[in-house]
Amino acid sequence: MTTFSGGDLRRMLSRLRDVMAGGGEVQGRLDKVVKLIAKDLKADVCSCYVMRAGEVLELFATYGLSQRAVHLTRLRVGEGLVGEVAAHARALALADAWSHPLFVYRPETGEDFFRSLMAVPMIQAGRVVGVLVVQTREDRPFNDWELETLETVAMVIAELMAAAQVVKREELFQAEGNALLPVRLTGVTLNPGVGIGVAVMHKPHVRIGRLVSDDPKAELARLHKALNTLRKEVDTLIGGARGEAAGFGDILEVYRMFADDRGWINRISEAIASGLTTEAAVQKAHDDTSIRMQQLSDPIFRERLQDLDDLSNRLLNILNGGSLSPELPENAILVCRSLGPTELLEYDTMKLKGLVMEEGSPTMHATVVAKTLDIPVVAQVKGAHSRIDAFDQIVLDANVGQVILRPADELLDLYSSTVEAHAQQVAAYAAIRELPAVTEDGIAISLCLNAGFLIDMQNLFETNADGIGLYRTEMPFLSLPSFPDVGTQQSFYAQVFAKAAGKSVTFRTLDVGGDKIAAASANMPEDNPALGWRSIRLTLDRPALLRQQLRALIRSAAGQNLRVMFPMIASVAEFDAARRLLDIELECHADRHEEMPASVKVGTMLEVPSLLWQLDKLLKRVDFISVGTNDLLQFIFAADRGNTRVASRYDALSPAALRILRMVVEECEESGVDVSVCGEMAGQPLDALVLIALGYRTLSMSASGVGPVRAMIRGVRLSEIEPFVAQLLNSTEASVRERLRAFVRDRNILLG
Repeated sequence: MTTFSGGDLRRMLSRLRDVMAGGGEVQGRLDKVVKLIAKDLKADVCSCYVMRAGEVLELFATYGLSQRAVHLTRLRVGEGLVGEVAAHARALALADAWSHPLFVYRPETGEDFFRSLMAVPMIQAGRVVGVLVVQTREDRPFNDWELETLETVAMVIAELMAAAQVVKREELFQAEGNALLPVRLTGVTLNPGVGIGVAVMHKPHVRIGRLVSDDPKAELARLHKALNTLRKEVDTLIGGARGEAAGFGDILEVYRMFADDRGWINRISEAIASGLTTEAAVQKAHDDTSIRMQQLSDPIFRERLQDLDDLSNRLLNILNGGSLSPELPENAILVCRSLGPTELLEYDTMKLKGLVMEEGSPTMHATVVAKTLDIPVVAQVKGAHSRIDAFDQIVLDANVGQVILRPADELLDLYSSTVEAHAQQVAAYAAIRELPAVTEDGIAISLCLNAGFLIDMQNLFETNADGIGLYRTEMPFLSLPSFPDVGTQQSFYAQVFAKAAGKSVTFRTLDVGGDKIAAASANMPEDNPALGWRSIRLTLDRPALLRQQLRALIRSAAGQNLRVMFPMIASVAEFDAARRLLDIELECHADRHEEMPASVKVGTMLEVPSLLWQLDKLLKRVDFISVGTNDLLQFIFAADRGNTRVASRYDALSPAALRILRMVVEECEESGVDVSVCGEMAGQPLDALVLIALGYRTLSMSASGVGPVRAMIRGVRLSEIEPFVAQLLNSTEASVRERLRAFVRDRNILLG
């Protein structure tokens, strides 16, 4: 095989375009295509395998192998070398294919005489739709340029095949059952709630009409013009020109970094130089990058694929002069495979009643935006995009992770009543928003928020919470390829202080690792990451990271009250080591004669059981403690809360858990140290009722929990609850939840 020049590749792509655009049967055109590729690449064989229903790869066309194998030879995804390429969307180049352990011999193909093999995935709209293969008689290695050439050709063939409808959509996605009957699809709840409306299909993939160009200079000029427009659009969103986007600055700043990424832009430019149009080059760069990112085990990096999809589609729409989002009906349920944050914000979110995704995860940016806008979300709904049709009537029950298509009238009436009741409940919570969280017998409870993004800060005043009890500082940075510098962090924390407008904010230092793997720990797999190198362990071992963060916090808190909380502390010695780094940074800040924080309070999360037996020593060193019930209880009960098989084996309202929580609050009261709870218990009205009965007076929770917990507090007499809870501490039951529910029902206490 002879190495191609850029001009050779452009001429080859032009001929491929002409063949596919010509008349005649599709099969005849494909036969010409594989012959053209083999001749131009000086290969003995070129074969095109196409994905069919059931994840089967069918030999659709070949030059060099036996023609009787066409439409006869089939390989499952993962079977043989071709199946391996399709399974992992990763190219293979082998000097001797027969010696590879995955090689599968199919006698009908007549490939006995061909030794070397190069195979690349054919990708269209982010999915593998086939595999393109070339083979030669001699054993020979393939170089990177040859592989890149075949990948470019495969991308063009995939788009041309899609345009020619070589395989029709209904052949790949075969609907089950009668499409007119009601259907229930299940998924994972990412934001609870109920939405009723009609399906609107989100179709971000732009069909590329022109793939090959003879004028790379003109295409590069189009690219730079489109990139400038893209940056202006994102800057407009960041600037908050659209009112509801004003709080999404941190997410959009990360998105803006993608738009300025030199590596991404260079890959597009190189594809243009090879002979592709700007649109085709954008698509190729997107497909190449997304395939590489899909191979990463780090879920955070995989989630950033949504931002990459969003960015590429926005750029393609700019190039085509189109619009990303259609006009919505009044009650719209948006259906998509996945979604980027700016794609969601392009819609009129006042009309969005729900979001259904085939993919999706809790920390992807679109989910964060949907939570803030209170849009119910069900994700990981298998087959959603193929089984839901535009304008289908849908009930989205995100409380139980269900999507009901074409519901019966009775079911529709039932859910309509649920939606109406929820609206009334929200109105009732809004009506007491300005009222203090005080029990009937005069016990005041401070209600705070857990936050992790700037968009969460707007909830501080919408809920009338007393402050931010837990600010997860790692959240905005998890998607970045490297840790942000001091200046970037300082700017971000300053925005948090500004949005808090004088209300208290407790900043938890970096809690990375475990279920929040970041760049700092991405390449260090662990058998049990929740108990591994994470959180304060990581930052004490990499003190420069912690010192930079503390320095940024100190600078951003000039003249304001700074509250710093260290996570995952397992011993007093660890707290002392972390506190020592903070003191060093405070001294350095003072030596520079820069404005100091008005006050500095230092505390720790209580989430590692070993700290329970060191509380007496710890309480002499801290200004406050926050109990992280999520981790504390999973460690105490040795049950991973993320593992559905064991998560239900313990209940936060078990006597053992309640006795531990009571012991903590008693020791803190005796030492005069403020104590709060910032785990999930705090936002559940029944659990929160028990916490205040145990003696906790500060609870920190998600925004959705503030209204129900405030209503509960204002309807209870604590003097009646405390004796009953005290009795339950001596129970030997696995859980006292049902006994508490009965007690609450008897006294007509509102639990939301």
